[in-house]
Amino acid sequence: MLFEDLPTETVTQIFLSLPTVTSAIALSSTCHRFRHIFSSSKKLLILSQAADNEYGPIEEAVQLVTHNASQPAHIRRNVPLSDALIHSIIKVGRVAAQWEHLYPFKKWKADFENRRLLTDEERYKVRRAIYRLWLFTRAFHNPDHPRLSRSHPLAMLERASLLHNFSTPELAEMHDVHNILRDTIGNNICPSNGTIRRKFQKRFPDSTHQLLFNMHLPFQPPSTFVPSDTYYHSSPQAGSKFHAKFVPSRNHEPGAEGWGDDILHYYVVEDMLKLDPEQILWLKANAPFKGQVEAYVRSLGDWFENNGETFAQTLAFVVQQRGGEMEELKEAVEEGEMGVAVLEGDGVGVVGDL
Repeated sequence: MLFEDLPTETVTQIFLSLPTVTSAIALSSTCHRFRHIFSSSKKLLILSQAADNEYGPIEEAVQLVTHNASQPAHIRRNVPLSDALIHSIIKVGRVAAQWEHLYPFKKWKADFENRRLLTDEERYKVRRAIYRLWLFTRAFHNPDHPRLSRSHPLAMLERASLLHNFSTPELAEMHDVHNILRDTIGNNICPSNGTIRRKFQKRFPDSTHQLLFNMHLPFQPPSTFVPSDTYYHSSPQAGSKFHAKFVPSRNHEPGAEGWGDDILHYYVVEDMLKLDPEQILWLKANAPFKGQVEAYVRSLGDWFENNGETFAQTLAFVVQQRGGEMEELKEAVEEGEMGVAVLEGDGVGVVGDL
């Protein structure tokens, strides 16, 4: 029997078994009959199942995209399927899929000999943690929650109510992914002075140029930078916007791209962790220079500055309420005993360095 001659019920089951939204749409485009089946009353069910297969769990994505200030974040919402809802799920799902790809590079950045591809279950956990962290950010990192109210008992209980919806292992997964967000901000978006120094020396090992950190001069000092690798500096990498931040010139000092050392940098990262996962990815891809990041932060309003994130504080509060110790949970995640991925002797693949 030809594929196009299969019963409608069978074709519908095939639609419901497809792994991605793109594959469902592609199958619907193969002939008029399949298009008619796809466009029937089963369309929303087919798309929602494909979205769940590719970007699931969609029930967590639904909690995210349907959240608004009229209802507490911890109350679970049951929403009927619609085209608009599925489009919103796919939008946040694509963001979660990018973090799913980035996770192995950040998780095993130093322990690269154990770096591996994630299993389907681990990718599912990354996406679930992203949706939940994103919901926490959307609900509690906004102008309605300024710095002075963050430690208020009622505000703490409101935030804790959301985290109480999740089991302790699921909270460990959220903490694990939260560390990935922190690393991305601290190294790619708001690098410390030490990170700038290390990356500059890695790119220009023979340079004698002295980086100037935290300098506020009415003029730029003359650059002493002399390229030593002609091939490298004429390569496409040298012309990229990300490489340009490390090249000294009359109008640019790489040291000015640093966000401070130790304590100062820590508080900068704490502030920036109020950004949601989509904003962090956007800044990583489109704002290589410090001035661009500062302009973006200023556009968010005065509430953002000097107002650190509250997830870590709330997580410690919930873990303590359950009779646990936050330091033990952190240690379990660091050692691979809890979290998204558990280190094993044999990985399922190898990925390159970031």
